[in-house]
Amino acid sequence: MQIGIHLPHAGEQATPDGIRRAAQRAEDLGLSDVWVSEHIIVPRATFPRSPLFYDPVLSLTWAAAVTTRVRLGTSVLVLPMRHPLPLAKELATLQNFSGGRLILGAGVGWLEAEFAALGVPFRERGRRLDEGVALMRAVWTQDPVTFRGNYIPAEVEAMTMRPLPEKPIPIWFGARSEPAYKRTVRIGDGWHGAQLTPAAAAPIVARLRRDRPEPEFTISMRYHWNGKDDGELREQFAAYHEVGVQHVMVHPLNRDIDDWDAVIEGTGRVGRDW
Repeated sequence: MQIGIHLPHAGEQATPDGIRRAAQRAEDLGLSDVWVSEHIIVPRATFPRSPLFYDPVLSLTWAAAVTTRVRLGTSVLVLPMRHPLPLAKELATLQNFSGGRLILGAGVGWLEAEFAALGVPFRERGRRLDEGVALMRAVWTQDPVTFRGNYIPAEVEAMTMRPLPEKPIPIWFGARSEPAYKRTVRIGDGWHGAQLTPAAAAPIVARLRRDRPEPEFTISMRYHWNGKDDGELREQFAAYHEVGVQHVMVHPLNRDIDDWDAVIEGTGRVGRDW
């Protein structure tokens, strides 16, 4: 089982230096990958936690510049909020700058006010995600490209976007709904669940393995931990492994008050057993 950590790029403790140090420390500890999340703009009065989020693609580029081995993941990018063409360019650039280390964790999003602020129809987000992935994969693999969007404003006629990614960018979808499950099975390279117990994850993992049996299809889980009890983390890793989870990303239980260094160091200690 592979183990990763979330970088301190969000919350009151997020700093450029913290992101850099955490990425380097994860690599030193032998962890598999480092991850970031996304919100672009949030309602200040009702958002349940700190609104501070450094841009995820730039944060991973910052991390890539000071590491050589750890993979770089998004948990998750809300693809329907972004136009897929500039995003495809950014991700292809990061993939090539990093030597092919990117994992694109993608989701439909949940914060309706954020979509409204960006002028994106919230009720179309699933269809926009499907169309956006198709357009990004087209410009990553075809030259020239022709594509006309139904939900995304894009009329591409025999055009070229360079650079192409030097290695394919795997897309792991993160969501729990039935439409999201079907999307994952249909076009995903992996599933990135969030905060499910091993018992709750077990039937989903079994269903995924039935529908996507190929070993390169990765089943991942995001787990929140406060960094205080290595035994608890060890038990969770063992339980996830038992039900067939292949990858766990550890995030502080409360990113505004937990000790990020303790979470990273503890994850490294326990992760050595895997």
